[in-house]
Amino acid sequence: MKLLMLGGTEFVGRAITEDALERGWDVTVFHRGRHAPPPGAASLHGDRTGPGGLAALAAGEWDLVVDTWGGAPIAVHDTARLLHGRVRHYTYISSRSVYAYPSPVGLGEDAPVVEGSPDAPLVAYAQDKRGGELAALDAFGTEHALLVRAGLIIGPYENVGRLPWWLNRAARGGPMAAPGPRGLRLQYIDVRDLARWTLDAARDGRGGAYNLASPLGHATMGSLLDAVAAAAGGRAELRWTAPERIADAGVQPWTELPIWLPQGELHDYLFGGDVSQALATGLVCRPVEETVADTWSWLQALGGAAPQRADRNAPGITAEQEAALLA
Repeated sequence: MKLLMLGGTEFVGRAITEDALERGWDVTVFHRGRHAPPPGAASLHGDRTGPGGLAALAAGEWDLVVDTWGGAPIAVHDTARLLHGRVRHYTYISSRSVYAYPSPVGLGEDAPVVEGSPDAPLVAYAQDKRGGELAALDAFGTEHALLVRAGLIIGPYENVGRLPWWLNRAARGGPMAAPGPRGLRLQYIDVRDLARWTLDAARDGRGGAYNLASPLGHATMGSLLDAVAAAAGGRAELRWTAPERIADAGVQPWTELPIWLPQGELHDYLFGGDVSQALATGLVCRPVEETVADTWSWLQALGGAAPQRADRNAPGITAEQEAALLA
């Protein structure tokens, strides 16, 4: 198979590129040149946001295209139309954020979605991802455009900082604020499981939208943080803290306590998707302990300093905030 990877040097794109190379596929990575792609991939350079930025894609044919773009939909629109007729299948890595908020637990791919435009400039994350979906569908149709609506993505190469923050905090040891309850259900996808399912589905010619995340209850806040504490050396003492206490302390879920959301509408929206369609088409999710341990090994190889996307604020609470929460 000949794969054109749009992006492919960081996090999701890198995991997909590495998986394709391990399969023995012929992989070309189109990127801006800021980071080197995995060894074995060919490179084409261009900036999709600038004039003439797609010039390097003016010629060439591929079996599959995977696009991880998360900005203005117009970039997906222009790329998909340029490649139409020279590729067989177009995969767009979207997000479960395209669903209209709020949504109850258990909604599938036919749930209501936000408005979006395929040729829009930068608007907001949910609308941008929906616009990207529409751009891929406009050029390739439902039969040849695969929309991967991923949930929370964690694992090696993470450049958002959520799981790396917990691991580095646990490595410092001592009492560690653990947002409760222990049994709070999480729904996420290991980036390598996302890569494997995506390439299998693209190879098999699947089209349309698929929710891609672990089954409900695959992990809990307790199993995640137990794995974090164990992987990082077992020096952290988890102090389970009630959501009410966290709220009273003014600590923000998701950003200051990464991954965690208290029970309620937002938790149900982000961690309650129906993923039966993906499971029926081959999605296999590895244990949370494996995801955490492998992410720690990757962090250790980097000296503990995880990469951080320039367009995202680094997550986590300060030592002072945690001390006040634990006091």
